[in-house]
Amino acid sequence: MFVLNSLQADISVIDPATWTEIGRIATGKEPHHLYLTPDEKSLIVANALGDSLTFVDPATAQVQRTVRGIVDPYHLRFSPDMKWLVTAANRLNHVDFYRWDGKELTLVQRVSTGKTPSHLWIDAGSRTVYSTMQDSDELVAIDISTQKIKWRTKTGAMPADVYGSPDGKHLFVGLTGSDSVEVFDIAGEQPRSVQRIKTGDGAHAFRAAGDGRHLFVSNRVANTISKIDMQALRVVDGYPAPGGPDCMDVSADGRWLYVSARWARKMLVIDTVERKVARAVQVGKSPHGVWTLRHAKR
Repeated sequence: MFVLNSLQADISVIDPATWTEIGRIATGKEPHHLYLTPDEKSLIVANALGDSLTFVDPATAQVQRTVRGIVDPYHLRFSPDMKWLVTAANRLNHVDFYRWDGKELTLVQRVSTGKTPSHLWIDAGSRTVYSTMQDSDELVAIDISTQKIKWRTKTGAMPADVYGSPDGKHLFVGLTGSDSVEVFDIAGEQPRSVQRIKTGDGAHAFRAAGDGRHLFVSNRVANTISKIDMQALRVVDGYPAPGGPDCMDVSADGRWLYVSARWARKMLVIDTVERKVARAVQVGKSPHGVWTLRHAKR
């Protein structure tokens, strides 16, 4: 298992059999998020202040290569058709489109977006990129074919992560400056804010439960995690997560949540059946992205 330590420029490698840190992998400055390549042979770590990507073998924890000249890659996501890697330049107010041929990345377009693009979501048809604007309280849609902004709409305070429902009708936006997840209907030409689901102060990051219906959200200030029913648009369960919960992964059987505790230098293992923290693994400073090879469907 892997946990990115944003303020130490490295990755904690954790053995899930003993729940101990067994090594560290050096990265560029401020690694925040990570993503698996379409062939599942490389885990890409985005080093925001290092202007680089670190490719790691997810099975062996060995560094495969470093790609430099990727400007301010804070968040990243592949298009489902495997043609594009999209990055959000959080400090520099733009979203970049890199063409992906299975090995190399080529910058094709840089789209000016607004203040502080934060998290990205791409629809199942690889037609639209959605990006939250953390400091201008907006959600932006970018057409992938033209790589131009289609629309922008206001959101609640400090939008962070964004996640699309499996049926493609709704977008869920975590409002870190509030206590809710805002739901947008995107079935029409223009988006409509249809509901706010109260989860807890600092609603921030999402992870699908793997069952096609439920979504976990970390409430960083409230120190909790909420489980949302994406069809009923309501909270159906909750769990304690002390230390400023941030990014998450889910075990293959759906029972265990692996959560970075941003302010406590720990990765929490949460039992969703017993609704409690089962263990806490010491990691580095400001742990952020979390990933495991044996995971539930994303």
